[in-house]
Amino acid sequence: MDQATNGSLGLRINKHHMAYDLDEGVGSRARIGMVTLATDHTIEHELGQAFDVPGVGYYGARLFNESHIDEKTLGAMAASITATADLILPGNDIDVVGYGCTAASMVIGEEEVGRLINLARPGVPYSTPITAMQAAMKAFGAQRVAILTPYHDSVNQGIRNYVINRGFDVPVLGSFNEQNDDNVARITLDSVKKAALELGRESDVDAVFVSCTNVRLFDVVEELEQELGKPVTSSNHALGWHCLRLAGIQDKRPFGSLYSLDIAK
Repeated sequence: MDQATNGSLGLRINKHHMAYDLDEGVGSRARIGMVTLATDHTIEHELGQAFDVPGVGYYGARLFNESHIDEKTLGAMAASITATADLILPGNDIDVVGYGCTAASMVIGEEEVGRLINLARPGVPYSTPITAMQAAMKAFGAQRVAILTPYHDSVNQGIRNYVINRGFDVPVLGSFNEQNDDNVARITLDSVKKAALELGRESDVDAVFVSCTNVRLFDVVEELEQELGKPVTSSNHALGWHCLRLAGIQDKRPFGSLYSLDIAK
């Protein structure tokens, strides 16, 4: 028989209805969705570590944004948040949805980010890096925060004012002054560590926050805390912890003091 007329030539067994069972899948304990920026090189890598917990599924969708960081480009992302959140496991339940941009969360407003997420995911808890940062500081019992950012000073002052208006003190502020998001992702861990140590050693701060989901921290957070004797967190670090706790996952993780804490009541 000619092979062109018989695609089954040489096929000895062809079973169409083999038996199978269903379980709860990867996210048997929790499904965490994340709206991620198109220019972010880092967030999946770091949150992948945070969410590497049995029964936790991590699902992301990317939102278009400009690589140049200023208040105009940050605010422009608001128009795409709902549609992007709607791409995450359509028709399936999600336990929490995060939005992966610190500065834009403040420019747009974290409550407005939550409203835009809930248009796609009604009633689902949400977090942003700045929402998570505040929850982390309350869990630490920290009031006076040193903030390290990669941003231009116009963005930095907006961040400082936002955090102060939320009830914290920011006596120390430092920046790499880099406006290109692709370059932000390449700032070395050693550079982050040195800068965080310099700011965190100031006597009038209780904790250090490293802002921006494109900046790495996970691999040095324990070293920093040991050297400073103070708690340290970052946008990704706090966001991962907060999403886990909002999803009801209380597992302790080896990523510094925050991952042994629960959300403060």
